[in-house]
Formats: sequence, C-alpha cells, structure tokens
Amino acid sequence: QVQLVESGGNLVQTGGSLRLSCVVSGSIFVFSHNDMGWYRQAPGKQREWVARISSSGSADYADSVKGRFTISRDNAKNTVYLSMNSLKPEDTAVYYCNLGLRWGQGTQVTVSS
Repeated sequence: QVQLVESGGNLVQTGGSLRLSCVVSGSIFVFSHNDMGWYRQAPGKQREWVARISSSGSADYADSVKGRFTISRDNAKNTVYLSMNSLKPEDTAVYYCNLGLRWGQGTQVTVSS
C-alpha cells in the first residue's frame, strides 16, 4: 500500500524559509515513474495546486509561488521536497503531497507578519 508522509512544516516569520519533505512508502516503482505534486489549503479556502515535478524532473509552479518555491525529488529516497523562500503570510496553509489519487496527511506552514 502506497503511503505519503509530509514533514517540515513550522512557524516562520515573513521572509523566512522552510523545506518540506514528502516520503512515499510502499512502492519504489510507483514513486519513480510518476509525477509528484504539492498542494496547499488555507483556512476557509479550497485546496490549490502549488507545484509539480515530473518523473523526469521537469517542474511547474503556480504563479503565486514562482521564483520563491522550488520542487525537487530524490528517487533513491522516494522523497519529494518543496523548498520555500521569501515566505509571505499568504503562504500560510496546510501543505499536502500528492501522487495520483493519493494524498498525505498534510503539514502546517504558518508565516507570521
């Protein structure tokens, strides 16, 4: 059974940085041959797409995070990362890792003003 576990969320000040991790367990083949995505959901708002990385390493970003966030993956570790710089209060949300129809439990990122 494939499971996704996020970590790395924290409380940071505006302008700070964080790196989120998502470890995929259960199938090395599934991870290395699929696109991975990060989404976020702020209180009272719908979940929104943040970034995705293809199995070959190509990355795409939402306009709101472009130039500040970087998605990467380590297939040897079954892990996808989201490096977040120049954080803003509007980045405050629960961040979720996604693989196909599978989701992690989320990790809270709070950016104080």
